[in-house]
Amino acid sequence: MDVIHKLNDELLKQKFTKGQDLSPQLNEYRQIASSYAQIENSIAVLSDMKTNTSYVFYGGVAERLGLAKRSTTKIIHSIWEEEIFSRIHPDDLLEKQLQELRFFNFLKSVPAKELSDYHIANHIRMCDDSGIYVQVLHRMFYIASQSNGSIWLALCLYNLSTDTFSGNIIINSANGRILESGNQTTNNILSDREKEILQLIDQGKMSKEIAPDLSISINTVNRHRQNILEKLHVGNSIEACRIAKVLNLF
Repeated sequence: MDVIHKLNDELLKQKFTKGQDLSPQLNEYRQIASSYAQIENSIAVLSDMKTNTSYVFYGGVAERLGLAKRSTTKIIHSIWEEEIFSRIHPDDLLEKQLQELRFFNFLKSVPAKELSDYHIANHIRMCDDSGIYVQVLHRMFYIASQSNGSIWLALCLYNLSTDTFSGNIIINSANGRILESGNQTTNNILSDREKEILQLIDQGKMSKEIAPDLSISINTVNRHRQNILEKLHVGNSIEACRIAKVLNLF
């Protein structure tokens, strides 16, 4: 639950611009999501972080899983599609949410104009009406952001899959580059020194104790501590330690 709460805070508490009519762009992206459902037989979920609303478009995969008839749609007043989540194997659901949190943090280091170039992909097990788990390819794109950098729309796609790639990956569709989600995409959020200091903080040590341990000044320790809070977008060291563990930084 810590992961889902953190994701919820990160996505829904962004600063969105006010007074702008976004309905033309929203309708355009809804049509794109609908096209994925029709052409790829996907379950396509378009989530609007500004209004905390999701638009679900059902393709043939939905019929295979017993979720809905193809070519039907649903509006959910949440960015979390609980009906779909209930069909995902619990272990895979946790890993999916962890990957999305890592991806969100990874994108903070990406120039705004390149945000839509990246998406994540992973295999999950989803249960059909007979209680049988089938392999599904899940992909997620942050497809629209606002001028201040806040991510506005996300698109999740669920397809039946026979692909065999392992692990969770981030893909740059513009240049074909593939990144392993569990490695450089999260590990480079903090420097080695910042990770070292955060581990000591997690052990309960104060700055005045950390400084002699690492042969650096208290001012340097405090500067690193401030950088850690800014990079992890948290307000205190306790939260920084918790998020670092979620992201497997130490």
